Amino acid sequence: MKTQTAAIRDDMGTLVEDARALMIATADVGGEKVKEARKRLAATLDGTEGIVARVRDRAIERAKAANEAVHKHPFQVIAIGLGVGTLIGYLLGQRCCHHRD
Repeated sequence: MKTQTAAIRDDMGTLVEDARALMIATADVGGEKVKEARKRLAATLDGTEGIVARVRDRAIERAKAANEAVHKHPFQVIAIGLGVGTLIGYLLGQRCCHHRD
């Protein structure tokens, strides 16, 4: 989970860096359409950084809450995991048996 989150964060960082580089590269390009597009891109980049920070903070809060719940009720979590695993195994077993017929 941590590697997936880190990969997404790195990808978002790369996207923002590339967009900023594009803005710098087109700074000397004239035309109203280009100027307007650059303004919209700048506004979007500014908003994106805040959104990414809020999503990250909420994900951390939820992970902490899940961790706390697992520590408070370990046997219930194990039972739920076994139940879900059994159900998935049963459904996959039924699916495999029907394909043989």
